[in-house]
Amino acid sequence: MTYNTLDLHRDARGVATLTLNRPDKRNAMSAEMIAELADAAAALGADRAVRAVVLSGAGKAFCAGGDLGWMRDQFDADRAGRMAQARALAHMLRDLNTLPKPLIGRINGTAMGGGLGLMAVCDVCVVAEGGSFGFTETRLGLIPATIAPYVLARMGEGVARRVFMSARVFGAEELPTLGLARRVVAPEALDDAVAAEVTPYLAAAPGAVAASKALARRLGPRIDDALIEETIEGLADTWEGAEAKDGIAAFFDKRPPPWAGG
Repeated sequence: MTYNTLDLHRDARGVATLTLNRPDKRNAMSAEMIAELADAAAALGADRAVRAVVLSGAGKAFCAGGDLGWMRDQFDADRAGRMAQARALAHMLRDLNTLPKPLIGRINGTAMGGGLGLMAVCDVCVVAEGGSFGFTETRLGLIPATIAPYVLARMGEGVARRVFMSARVFGAEELPTLGLARRVVAPEALDDAVAAEVTPYLAAAPGAVAASKALARRLGPRIDDALIEETIEGLADTWEGAEAKDGIAAFFDKRPPPWAGG
């Protein structure tokens, strides 16, 4: 498979490394990247030779959230268009969340908004020291809707409320306390730490691994089509509000929104 926004490599052990490959854009998600991630999830899930998948980013960032062009398209779209964009993102996250292979996040740097959503659908994340992290949607008058089911399932409501609404930017050292990272390591130790997470799966029966993951998902918080659609509707409602109009316009004009500074 060849992608424009992703790099995919498989080794002889059956470990596939899927890399977000827009380093000049800090691996921000575009409509094309979202579609390619969904395609890759389907292909890797169906490939019996793949034993584990590592998700990472090229360059210094893991994923800076939504691409500016993608955001502009949503700003200019009508409700149906915005819902279609949100649905594509939500379904891609669902596909990664239910991938019948272990998904290990190799988090090489900054993750914002949707980038944290990608971390939340990984079975485990190992993070390099440094970088910045945050759910920054409320700065724009929006809500972190489509990523919310996965973030809340990963963090739990009580912990999530520490960071979910404030748009506070925090460092990698806080990620383990939030349930978003297994370990934070020096950048030069990242590959060894990821390998340590991958190796046990290569001694486990692939079918049993897939069935165990599916069982955990069934017994965990409900994330079904109805809930996903509810988040899409909620985001569309927020886009139509006055705060989103003011916040997004201010963002593109590079000026503070009306509520900045309290």
